[in-house]
Amino acid sequence: MGFVRPQSKAQIWRWREVFLGLAVVLWGGWLALTGTGFIAWIGWALLVAGGLWMFAGVQRARFRVGTGGAGTVQVDEREVIYFGPLEGGSVSIEAMIRVELVPAKSGVHRWVLLEPGRNPLSIPIDADHVDDLFDAFEALHGFEMQAALAALNRLSSDPVVIWQKRTVALH
Repeated sequence: MGFVRPQSKAQIWRWREVFLGLAVVLWGGWLALTGTGFIAWIGWALLVAGGLWMFAGVQRARFRVGTGGAGTVQVDEREVIYFGPLEGGSVSIEAMIRVELVPAKSGVHRWVLLEPGRNPLSIPIDADHVDDLFDAFEALHGFEMQAALAALNRLSSDPVVIWQKRTVALH
């Protein structure tokens, strides 16, 4: 029997990096204000590191919009792999040409990853380990994470192109 409600536990787990960063900030602040010499410098360094950890944690927490969805995501060797109950597939991060957020008429919205010569890879936004896509998307040149987070939070009724590979015209 647990003492924490499942909904509360899920929210704490979603924001875990922010809480850890806050703990590092508090510890670093205490060391910076009460320590002298080298210990104070370590405290200031921990203060900065904890602040950066909190910033990254807020972005990751905003990216995690749900859990318990169909299938699981794996990012391995710069390849995004989705294992779904009815569908699945893989897309190379280097070969990816577009990332879209597509609303569902009923059910869960999906990330759609496109690679030339392959079927689009459609991943529910609440699939297991979908937060691994956060790091995969960061590897894409020109990907704006703030645009992706904004699209996740407003979830429009039309497909949203989050990122598209730039093509260079030769003439």
